[in-house]
Amino acid sequence: MASARSISLDTAAIISTVLESILYGFSVLMFIGSMWALTYKRSMRDINRPVAAAAILLLILSTAHIVLDIIRIEYGLVTYRDTYQGGPAAYFADVSQKTYVIKNSIYVLQTLLGDAVAIYRCYVIWQAAWVIILPSMLWCGVAVTGALLVYGDSQTRSTGIISTEVTMECMGAFCGLTLAANLSSSGLLAYRIWKIERNVSISRASTKVMTTSVMRVIMDAAILYTIALLSIVAGSLCSNSGPFVLIDMLTPIISITFYTVIIRIAIGKNTHSQILTVRGGMTSETERGSLPQYSMKPLQVHISRSTHTDGTPVYGVWNQSRPPTRKESLDGMSCNVSSG
Repeated sequence: MASARSISLDTAAIISTVLESILYGFSVLMFIGSMWALTYKRSMRDINRPVAAAAILLLILSTAHIVLDIIRIEYGLVTYRDTYQGGPAAYFADVSQKTYVIKNSIYVLQTLLGDAVAIYRCYVIWQAAWVIILPSMLWCGVAVTGALLVYGDSQTRSTGIISTEVTMECMGAFCGLTLAANLSSSGLLAYRIWKIERNVSISRASTKVMTTSVMRVIMDAAILYTIALLSIVAGSLCSNSGPFVLIDMLTPIISITFYTVIIRIAIGKNTHSQILTVRGGMTSETERGSLPQYSMKPLQVHISRSTHTDGTPVYGVWNQSRPPTRKESLDGMSCNVSSG
């Protein structure tokens, strides 16, 4: 039986769907911004295709998840309201419903995709396979517990209690492993960026600012995702229906954290470029102002040509303001250029 502190499951379904819809709207806007950041003024060859593909897949999965939530609301509160034994609360308590199993499968897939992208970023920065061994092992654990969670839901029969012991154990293991995988990959990534920053010369202050901003973006995204996962764990300890409300909200949060990294890094690069442009212009003006200005003196060309007439050399010397022609050069001219 649900504890007194738990809200009814039909009420929880409405709350979770409304909150998820709001977050989904934000994620769609941020997806548009991410696509702009990835494709603006870039050819198809320059686009980061793995990141773009992951962004599109996250949008597809989060869209499918919110659609299934709306369908479940319509089924539980309208279609089967009077025909399902036990009413709407019993319908939402039945985790063996196909819509619930599919929705949970989408959540597992989205979590796996988000963690895989974090591990991929870690590999790209480190350029070493051994670094991602631990995050990859944790990711495999997430996949196994996620599969067990979905399988357990599909094999559960309606009992009127949504938080069965097996489901909650799998949920706890799933959340713990995905939290460990995300923190390990994000921590390794942040450490690598910090290490690169230490090796940057003090004179390269602009590069140091750029690496610091990237590290902050990654850590902010990891902290946001960590808070969401810890909220699920805390909710599972406080009430039976709390974790399932938070899980529905976590689906768009995964997309939002991913898009946030793309957008903030793109904004940081633009700001970094503008700072370099402004500093470069100021430096050029300063250098021009600090250099002494000398007036240009006219150049005078002295050309001497020697010719032989009947074996007797005759020398003629004159001034000329133009360069010698090819014909004059072939005649044996010697030119001396000096300032007048």
